[in-house]
Amino acid sequence: MHRVAIIGCGRMGQQYAEAYTTFPDTEVVAIAEHNPERREAVGRRFGVKALYPDAPSLLNDIVPDIAAIITPSRFYKDAVIACAETGVKGISCDKPIAAVLSDADEMVEICASRGIVFAGGNLQRAMNELQEAARMLRAGEFGQIVGAAIHQWGNGEISGGGCQHVSALRLLTGAEVEAVVAWATPKELLDSGNDDGLRVNGRFRLTSGVECSVFSEPNPYQGADVWTADSLVRWNWGPPELYRGFEDDGTRKRLHHEYAPYDWNQFGYLTGSIRSFIAAIETGSELAVSGHDLRQALEVAIAARESARLGAVPIKLPLKDRSLSLYPRAYRWSGGDAEGLVQPISEALGGPRL
Repeated sequence: MHRVAIIGCGRMGQQYAEAYTTFPDTEVVAIAEHNPERREAVGRRFGVKALYPDAPSLLNDIVPDIAAIITPSRFYKDAVIACAETGVKGISCDKPIAAVLSDADEMVEICASRGIVFAGGNLQRAMNELQEAARMLRAGEFGQIVGAAIHQWGNGEISGGGCQHVSALRLLTGAEVEAVVAWATPKELLDSGNDDGLRVNGRFRLTSGVECSVFSEPNPYQGADVWTADSLVRWNWGPPELYRGFEDDGTRKRLHHEYAPYDWNQFGYLTGSIRSFIAAIETGSELAVSGHDLRQALEVAIAARESARLGAVPIKLPLKDRSLSLYPRAYRWSGGDAEGLVQPISEALGGPRL
């Protein structure tokens, strides 16, 4: 039985709390939440009596096996470091991991140096079907990968939302982004410091030699395509569609592939993320989503913004200047309370979303 602390109990934190109280091998033993009314409501909802206003006060009393940090992004670094220094076995945070690249580095490095499993969060990369399609690609079942594309990258949010695309691309191709060239609209946002409303087009070169075209403008697709000479794997914000061969009219021939059933599916791809996290703590297995994955997505977004800001100049990764930053939209960075979007207490108690 893994003892879990939930740090941050807004809407997403409540989803984590529900998952961890549902699984038979985890128990939520403590909650940290800055909003006192919501803290009491969520504690009552999930039967947790150890309630704290912040991570330091929680960690002063309790050292859990797992710390699930689902605060606004601006608080991730301090909470991750505090948990790591206290001796928590496994730490997870959600997206985006940080704004400043060196902050992401610090989180990844302190966990690695102490042998702590550092997991990412609620990304489609953890979807069972996407993981299976990636294994098929990596096993060579479709042949050698020759091309890739990303569609509607971040939908005007290349860090906060775009990490979904970059993480799925890296998983499907088994490669890293090693160079970026990009251009963006509206240009006045390039020096604003954040990605809210920033639409970026361009091209990624992967370490495998594959070139990936990047489109931000609306089109029929929303996710990522990876193709071989005669096959296509299309992640379109759901279980990937698989194609092999061509019809007489030249269109691709859809494969009616049945993905393997998954025992844990109560909470969509959040389940896959959490279950792989628990398995990694127990056995050292590979994470479906790691803190490293979140850092890589942030670095690609920063590199793309820099390339566009400099006039479509090619940028090589890893970036040498780790002080570079890209802030997400205010809701992700500071949270709903700070933006005047306070959750009703009735909803925090488990009532319908208002």
